[in-house]
Amino acid sequence: MARAAVPRRLKGRLRWSVAELVERRSETPTALTLAFTVPGWPGHLPGQHLDLRLTAEDGYSTQRSYSLASAPDGDRIELTVQRVEDGEVSPYLTDDLAIGDQVEVRGPVGGWFVWRPEQTEPVLLVAGGSGLVPLMAMVRVRRATGNRVPFRLLYSVRDCEDRMYVPELRRGDPGLDTTFLYTRSAPSGWPRRAGRLTRQDLVRWGWPAESEPACYVCGPTGFVEAAATHLVVTGHAPERIRTERFGPSGG
Repeated sequence: MARAAVPRRLKGRLRWSVAELVERRSETPTALTLAFTVPGWPGHLPGQHLDLRLTAEDGYSTQRSYSLASAPDGDRIELTVQRVEDGEVSPYLTDDLAIGDQVEVRGPVGGWFVWRPEQTEPVLLVAGGSGLVPLMAMVRVRRATGNRVPFRLLYSVRDCEDRMYVPELRRGDPGLDTTFLYTRSAPSGWPRRAGRLTRQDLVRWGWPAESEPACYVCGPTGFVEAAATHLVVTGHAPERIRTERFGPSGG
């Protein structure tokens, strides 16, 4: 399983490869995990993403970037795609792409927003909505490699229906503490009222600044900016805070 954390070294320019869909899994009413086989996939680090390209019969082409959700597993990769209403790409991927269909992918891309199993400091993951996807790859690599670095995950969603990977997050991995934060509707009896992520949430369920954790924050731009600001105000060193954000892209 150790190979899950060590991608083969890429040489030269990234090239487009054919990816074939082999599995579809529902995560939420609007999000789907798509598993592909990509012959010759070089491996990836958790936190990296890829470019996906669709080409129509008339030659029209469009592409989007998607975070890799899975730990490296040979030629198999997984993406979790959130359907964007009126989007151009995500509705096709979630509604129309069938087992055996092919797309083009290029990657992996990115080397800054990544977690490496040889890191020894505790890890704080802060996710807003589908921003959990690249952070889930970190959780999965930690598990696959038998790593025991302590992780704390704060996962902010609108309501229970919006949570991704719930069975996996509840499986009780040693050293992984997960806290769900709800912004619109919290379950009855939940210890926190519904509302946006606050500084107090990070103090209560995150790591204290003196623990010097590696902090990874991913989600919509406003969420990421607020979370990063809260972390700095509570004493976390800016150089220990890595952020990845997304915004409107046409879906």
